[in-house]
Amino acid sequence: MTEESKQTTAIVTGGSRGIGRAIALEMARAGHFVVVTYRSGAEAAEKTLDLIRREGGNGEAVGFDVADSQQAKDAVAAILDRHDAVEVLVNNAGIAIDQLFIMMPERDWDAVVNTTLKGFYNVAKPVLKAMIPRKRGAVVSIASVAALVGNRGQANYSAAKAGLIGASRSVASEVARLGIRVNVVAPGLIETEMIQEAPIRDIKARIPMARIGKPEEVARVVRFLCSDDASYVTGQTLSVNGGMF
Repeated sequence: MTEESKQTTAIVTGGSRGIGRAIALEMARAGHFVVVTYRSGAEAAEKTLDLIRREGGNGEAVGFDVADSQQAKDAVAAILDRHDAVEVLVNNAGIAIDQLFIMMPERDWDAVVNTTLKGFYNVAKPVLKAMIPRKRGAVVSIASVAALVGNRGQANYSAAKAGLIGASRSVASEVARLGIRVNVVAPGLIETEMIQEAPIRDIKARIPMARIGKPEEVARVVRFLCSDDASYVTGQTLSVNGGMF
């Protein structure tokens, strides 16, 4: 066993940028060795690791597509082999391909649902199996306000994120007695690349706090849910959206 693997390990899927990067940094600040996974942004993932190391933390970047069953199986098996104590999994990987439902190509529906929902299955299942013998662990999945209220042009995204909430609640009930907690965080409008084309002024008018959220504000909630401070919290969805309903 390497010196690194003696640390508890946090896996953050889609941790190369945006909310995922902020979460990876928070996990490092909490003392975890952070595995940052990415599909294609190797350079961005290395940037996340550089930021972690500047603060005295450590981690590694692992590239694979969470929607690809074989890629995910091989990559997660290798991670679990290298790191004995995987205590945290944050399912953050997701994509958005927006279009009105009646005009949406099947490939766009499949791509969004497979990344978010099948990706949850592909990664969380083997990680949970590794957590069970230790009777300890926290899984947090990143959904969206779109799963709760729906967004025009985002039927695929809303369906995938809502499915993530339902799956997480069911899994939480299955593993609660085994010492593992499973929760969801549902961000609202957050300052990331994904909102560059969004009608910011119109959306801000719907937010009681009248501002856009920061990735760090989501990450701190995730950190709480992964910590012992949330030891009696499982099967929940926490909205981080400035008061949107």
